[in-house]
Amino acid sequence: MVKVLPQDVLGKVTLVTGPEEFLGERAVADVRSAVRQHDPESEISETSAASLTMATLGEMAAPSLFSTTRCVVVRRLEDLPEESGAGLLDYAAAPAEDVALVLAHSGGQKGSGLLAKLRKLPAVTEVKSAPLTAREFPGFVVNQLRARQVRIDPDAADFLIQAVGQDLRSLSAAAGQLADDFEGQPLTVEMVKKYFGGRAEAKSFAVADHTIYGQTAKALEELRWALDRGTAPVLVTSAMAGGLRSLARFMAAPRGMRNNDLMREVGVPAWKLDTLRRQSHGWDDAGLGRAIRSVARADADIKGQASDPAYALEKMVLDIVRAKPAR
Repeated sequence: MVKVLPQDVLGKVTLVTGPEEFLGERAVADVRSAVRQHDPESEISETSAASLTMATLGEMAAPSLFSTTRCVVVRRLEDLPEESGAGLLDYAAAPAEDVALVLAHSGGQKGSGLLAKLRKLPAVTEVKSAPLTAREFPGFVVNQLRARQVRIDPDAADFLIQAVGQDLRSLSAAAGQLADDFEGQPLTVEMVKKYFGGRAEAKSFAVADHTIYGQTAKALEELRWALDRGTAPVLVTSAMAGGLRSLARFMAAPRGMRNNDLMREVGVPAWKLDTLRRQSHGWDDAGLGRAIRSVARADADIKGQASDPAYALEKMVLDIVRAKPAR
């Protein structure tokens, strides 16, 4: 995470583009923080592009009685009236030196012509807020903690994502909590489990793991615990489907692959490979096929085709355990 400095934004235009709200808001907050670092008395103002004219932009960017430094944030740039586009481009070509202008565009094709012209101007810096891919989430967690001078083991970052989910705001908050409570300490899986191992979402993965291992009693115990504490049934079927898909990819991978190559092939972190190796004992393709069909039936049941989701999930667990060939 690169710290934004006053010289990066004053006398310049920061173009924030993309649909990921959390990343976009953080980019805007970074500009505000840099301006306030330069001048604690600076004025911050916001407007919607739909109501922006060159007259209103001029008023917002003009020095006031209290401060010559300003930060102006224009939201939803895609809604800018066509007649205001040329004036905004003229301003962006020669921004006022004591003003930090932020233009936020929500993504999509609307207004793309204006974006293309803005990107060509030397004073414009673009910050993209595209949704993360699955493989980018661990890096996001690592960077959140690095900004707090805290290191986290890769396996611990993966577990945190599994426990909290892929909402960036929730992940950032979870990382902040860990950084506060384990200040200066490298974070391990055990530390993360201490705080997030009991999360409802994590319990869904525990149900899946025990089921795939064939541990019927433990799987049913975890299932009842999860449902009693409000875990949505769909999270259980989702975790089960994900676990079986990972196992199928692992079993289909060419033998003798190195761990790094196997991680890319299967799409899982290093610690999960060890789990899959143990879980794969006793399974074959036919058994996996039966197990995956059991998940599909349960998923349909809990989404409206059966009156008792708990019974449907218990039956799914039992069917999957029975689907594993006897040895």
